[in-house]
Amino acid sequence: MRKKSKFKPNDYIVYPAHGVGKIKSIEKIDIAGSELEMFVIAFDKDKMILRVPTSKAKDTGMRSLSSPDIVTKAMSILKGKAKIKRLMWSRRAQEYEQKINSGDLLAIAEVVRDLYHDNDQREQSYSERQLYESAHERLTREVAAVSGGDEEKAAKKVDDVLLSRAA
Repeated sequence: MRKKSKFKPNDYIVYPAHGVGKIKSIEKIDIAGSELEMFVIAFDKDKMILRVPTSKAKDTGMRSLSSPDIVTKAMSILKGKAKIKRLMWSRRAQEYEQKINSGDLLAIAEVVRDLYHDNDQREQSYSERQLYESAHERLTREVAAVSGGDEEKAAKKVDDVLLSRAA
């Protein structure tokens, strides 16, 4: 007997390496004589379709959207003071990248908090800005999906929290 997946078409999910996506369908495909059931996940922002075997969804780290409580925790992380480790940038960048690709909303919020600079701080390097924008986008998309959809409002909410910290 197969365990029924908790995901179904039209559910929003978080795939660690790509962020928030929407399950478009569940399809069966034939691979080398074996039938395989796949989630078809659309990442509209990236114009990308991903197929994940339903049996491997959990192993890949695919998860449901965070609860509103987790979003609230993420917002309070943004209010905190940046924690910059005294490591070489390449090592820190690697850690930030791992946090972003973990799919963990709280870890992503830490990256946004640590890499956020307001206008009167020093200029960010290109790689720092890329990591910040990637983390900010992932955070914003999940906040938007949890609160019902509008990414612009979610981005404003995130930015307002960051600005209030700087004030």
